[in-house]
Amino acid sequence: MRNEAIEIYQAAVKAVQPAVLLPDYISVTEDRLRLGDQLFSLSTLRNIYVIGAGKASAAMAAVVEEIAGDYITAGMVVTKYGHARPLKKVLCREAAHPVPDENGVRSATELMDIVSQAGKDDVIITLISGGASALLADCPPGIPLKDVQLTFQLLLQCGADIGEMNTVRKHVSQIKGGQLARQAYPANLVSFILSDVIGDLPEIIASGPTVPDPSTFRDAYAILEKYGLNKQVPAAVADWLKRGIDGEIPDTPKPNDPAFAGIFNYVIGTNKQALQAARHQAESSGYYTSILTNHLNGEAREAAATFVKHVLTYAGPLPACLLAGGETTVTLMGKGKGGRNQEFVLAALEAIQEQSLSGRNMPVILSAGTDGTDGPTDAAGAFIDSSVLVNVKQLSLLPQAYLDNNDAYHFFKQVNGLLITGPTQTNVMDIVVALIF
Repeated sequence: MRNEAIEIYQAAVKAVQPAVLLPDYISVTEDRLRLGDQLFSLSTLRNIYVIGAGKASAAMAAVVEEIAGDYITAGMVVTKYGHARPLKKVLCREAAHPVPDENGVRSATELMDIVSQAGKDDVIITLISGGASALLADCPPGIPLKDVQLTFQLLLQCGADIGEMNTVRKHVSQIKGGQLARQAYPANLVSFILSDVIGDLPEIIASGPTVPDPSTFRDAYAILEKYGLNKQVPAAVADWLKRGIDGEIPDTPKPNDPAFAGIFNYVIGTNKQALQAARHQAESSGYYTSILTNHLNGEAREAAATFVKHVLTYAGPLPACLLAGGETTVTLMGKGKGGRNQEFVLAALEAIQEQSLSGRNMPVILSAGTDGTDGPTDAAGAFIDSSVLVNVKQLSLLPQAYLDNNDAYHFFKQVNGLLITGPTQTNVMDIVVALIF
């Protein structure tokens, strides 16, 4: 039944493809360019620029080119290595994720140069998806790239949630937290955003480069203190934040900033939409289906234990499909390889083994990122079913040992439990599927 679980996941991913979503927001008719609720006269627009960043930005740009390509002046998007798409008018750059690299810094400089050219008679179409916090990287004065990289790495390892990580990232940047919008003023800027954060808050997604930022330098430093990172981050980063707290560096622009007068932001794709498509697919396949939550969060292991409890205590009609969506975190303690989805499934297997279920009663559980990547691996996630359970027993593998080393990838590689999809060209967090028989 693993194939049916995979089909349910694939239906979720298909529903949030840029080619499905963007045509509802962008159109060209006669002399009118429609961007969301905004109408622009093509005869009076001087330039149309297309910029973007994130794992789905290249696919989003391809759709914009298909709809409005004849009118685009220039543009550039930055995406993760392996996620590029051939484009005609918009340059496509690749950079590192989740820790930024020199390509990301160069690309960000080039993108901001495009933004700085725009004037009041121009419009900037901005395409944002998850991953942009690392891909649209910059180094504030006095902070070398290696210090930015270490700060990102420490945030990824400490167990901070995405909102906390992005609060710090916004304040170690001169692009994030609405600062791109500040640079774009007085041009019109319309952003289309795929949400990879719980709650779909535009100021958190991709560190909100085009959105007013309610957080402050003081908030960012408090997060470092919360996780004991204030003495681990490089001195240049800590000094930058302290200077911001002291008012020596302007804070990120707030909601009343005039830079946002011509800024319009649209969240066009969410995890909730993906889950609804998954539900439709499951019901079409004959499963009684329930969506447990689209706010799955916290430590992957703890979230998995809670999810398994729902699966094992389910008392409704069969066959059943339980769905969840969101994004968990992993506090790294070992030196293995994996991602939050793989760790979630491995922890789920550990919880199921404690119940001594036979293969006949074994549910199928799949957890995967809608972007097709899970941590620094080539897998989107992992799954368990009766055949995986047989392989685990034959090889005498102990899930707990691999959990202790954060090494879910090598565990599932041995038991044929990895889900490998390649880049999906979208990104709305993770989907968890359980099939019960």
